[in-house]
Amino acid sequence: MKYLLAIDSFKGCLTSAEAEEAAAEGIKRVNSEADIKCIPVSDGGEGMLDAFLSALGGTKVRIRVFNAMLQRIEVEYGRIGNTAIIETARIIGLSSIPPDLRNPLLATSYGVGQVLAHAIDKGCDTFIIGLGGSVTSDCGIGMLKALVDHFASGKGFDAVPLKNLKFTLACDVDNPLYGDQGAAIVFSPQKGATDKMIPLLERRAKTFAALSARHYGHDDSSRPGAGAAGGLGYAFMQYLGAEKKNGIDLLLHLLHFDSLLADRDVVVTGEGKSDNQTLMGKLPVGVLNQARKQKIPVILIAGQIKDEADLQLAGFSRIVCINPPGLRLEEAVQPETARKNITETLSRICKDGLGIK
Repeated sequence: MKYLLAIDSFKGCLTSAEAEEAAAEGIKRVNSEADIKCIPVSDGGEGMLDAFLSALGGTKVRIRVFNAMLQRIEVEYGRIGNTAIIETARIIGLSSIPPDLRNPLLATSYGVGQVLAHAIDKGCDTFIIGLGGSVTSDCGIGMLKALVDHFASGKGFDAVPLKNLKFTLACDVDNPLYGDQGAAIVFSPQKGATDKMIPLLERRAKTFAALSARHYGHDDSSRPGAGAAGGLGYAFMQYLGAEKKNGIDLLLHLLHFDSLLADRDVVVTGEGKSDNQTLMGKLPVGVLNQARKQKIPVILIAGQIKDEADLQLAGFSRIVCINPPGLRLEEAVQPETARKNITETLSRICKDGLGIK
């Protein structure tokens, strides 16, 4: 059997590469001669930088910036010629701030602007930005302030030199900036927002969008993806003219994924939790769509599974939860536990002949 592994990160637990390594070990336990291709993947969130650099080559650039709570940290971004690859989760990621310190009224995207400024100074003119997994909900105001501070101190954003720069957002979120499906109402609770904070965040988003639209004569607040990363997507669109693309589709295109599939018998994909949201442009369904074109069966593994009937209707040949019944979440998300359960799950699947249609 020839396998292709394209498994997303299990957020805050295992990277894409680590999850695939555990799956490959499980397959090898049953069939030591199995032909396995591992393709680190990401839809724009955690693991995006490594996945894109693996696909495209390039080098990592290390700099010191502020995280979301204005603590000094070292981060890396990628560089391929004049193209910068920036994973915002590395700078302002949810998993980087302890739960008791998260406060979306204070959390800032300033560090993202610092990384952009550094890359621009070094001659980059093309940017691929991974949006996902942020702890911020500041509409990108912090990022814009960092650019002003660096390039136009004492002046306004209009004085920032941004001509001939191209920005592409790798993102699986289609939410607008504000409203019932906006950044504050949908995403801020998981970032530490209390019930009292949510209307304040919503008002800030509406006010900022209204002022920005009045200044520029156009309004990108309702565009799909404007609400990504706490409204950071909006700032990129409104102020930097960014174009949004589905993160996994962009990566698979750059990987020439169709050619990687050409001689494979089965694909294994997965993520931490699979449900109806998986079908709304997340990584596993992007992999599924490509594999189905070549009639290759796709096995989906996940730490939690809901809406299994809908996932089956989408076309996954087999859907398997890696965790045994009754396993507590706190234990399941431990890296060693997750690694062990992925390995044992793939061994079990292979022993029963994959169990695919």
